[in-house]
Amino acid sequence: MADPTPLLSQSATASSEQEPPKLEKNHPSFDSMIEQSMKGLGWAPLMQALLLSLAWFFDAQQTFINIFTDTLPPWHCANLDDEYCNSTSDVCRLPSSSSWQWEYPKHASIVSEWGLQCANSAIKGLPASSFFMGCFIGGLLLATLADSSLGRKNMLFLSCLVMSCSSLLTVFSTNVWIYSCLRFITGFGRATIGTCALVLSSELVGKKWRGSVSMIVFFGFTLGFLSLPAIAYVNRGSSWRVLYIWTSVPAIGYCVLVHFLVCESPRWLFLMGRREKAVETLKSIASPGASILTKGFFAISLEEDPLNNMDIFSAIKALLEKRWAVCRLCAVMLVGFGIGMVYYGMPLGVGNLHFDLYSSVTLNALAELPSTLLTFVLIGKLNRRSSVLFFTTLSGICSVMCILEGRVWQKLRIGLELVSFFSGCTAVSVLLIYTLELFPTCVRNSATSMVRQALVLGGVFSPLLVAAAARRGDGMLSYGVFGLVIGCCGLFVMCLPETRGGNLCDTMDEEERKEKKRDSRVLC
Repeated sequence: MADPTPLLSQSATASSEQEPPKLEKNHPSFDSMIEQSMKGLGWAPLMQALLLSLAWFFDAQQTFINIFTDTLPPWHCANLDDEYCNSTSDVCRLPSSSSWQWEYPKHASIVSEWGLQCANSAIKGLPASSFFMGCFIGGLLLATLADSSLGRKNMLFLSCLVMSCSSLLTVFSTNVWIYSCLRFITGFGRATIGTCALVLSSELVGKKWRGSVSMIVFFGFTLGFLSLPAIAYVNRGSSWRVLYIWTSVPAIGYCVLVHFLVCESPRWLFLMGRREKAVETLKSIASPGASILTKGFFAISLEEDPLNNMDIFSAIKALLEKRWAVCRLCAVMLVGFGIGMVYYGMPLGVGNLHFDLYSSVTLNALAELPSTLLTFVLIGKLNRRSSVLFFTTLSGICSVMCILEGRVWQKLRIGLELVSFFSGCTAVSVLLIYTLELFPTCVRNSATSMVRQALVLGGVFSPLLVAAAARRGDGMLSYGVFGLVIGCCGLFVMCLPETRGGNLCDTMDEEERKEKKRDSRVLC
């Protein structure tokens, strides 16, 4: 158990036997406290990780719900003897709307309810693109709040609340424009959910369990994605509004759990000058039998000023002031953009594979499951840089191969698409863990959020590309573009240092010293 003696009393009663020069010389750090108190993965941090994984569960539902709500429903010819009707797969080529009928009620999809089946690709892809654009803008405006004034927990709570409430309001949409605006707001609120949950979970444990805990959080996203085809299949033929009710109401209830049960990051509390609260939190989640470094805790000093006076742009400013930080951020964002094209674009384009929608989406969701399990098992042994390079290259090759014509390739398309998506999912997981390790605590949430925004920026273009390719009658063209983009962007990972097995830094100066030490070893 952690030492039950209050830290304040120990610090206040520290005797003159404790030599200040010794403290200066040893440079005790908060990271060493966490490593000593988190030698094992106790129930408290494990339960925190499981609770935080639910944030990714609801995040996944809102991310991919457009696959079912915005799809073109199946239709059939009203007159089975109509040869012209039976010879075309494009309903817009039929001379009269009376020559065909929807197989489901009109309210089953926004396409059938609002007559968008013959609209241009920009309008068809507008709701999904609006969602991702909201994610991108929300990430830019809200990311630094988790590093500055609000913290990880409060930012997670507010983001979940905005996302779930706006998603519930979506059921009252009367046209595609209102619908797209509400999807934009949902994306705006959702922007920092995944980042805050991931960063918070990783900062509640030591480096030994960082990768494993992160994968528990990723697993929540996989389950959320997997739940969508099940919910959609059960409610097939019902209004698309039912899907939003099923996914938003539980998310609102989850916001209450976050407010009362989730702990704030002790690292962030420490950097904000709230040391008593940081140690209190650390004691509450410490592993059984672990000893917390209490002596001299309040003598721990930072080489930088405390961050409790930061404004919302201070974290971004701190990133841009250091050349090494700018280089790292640009590289991981370029890699993230390429991965995002595949990760968000492929599930939206599975309808172009001429495969059953529910089955293909389920297979894509299931592809995330072995991806998450593989990363969970091997993350401690995987080099971050080479792993990202391998999976982006494999994803790019398989995606490009989807465009090849011929009977053999047509049969292999769904398999190639699944391998490409599997590789993209694995690349996302490793890249986000990689980003956590590349940046110090004071800017970690902002940097990770910027990378996630690069991912969703790829998602902004994906629906438009998929809709345009389908409109041209060559739905596989989008897969070729996805493959080229992820393959080329993945090469930028070569500009980054390897981080496997390293300690997390708390300040920019500390990270910079580690960077210089790494460079000196390379030169030698």
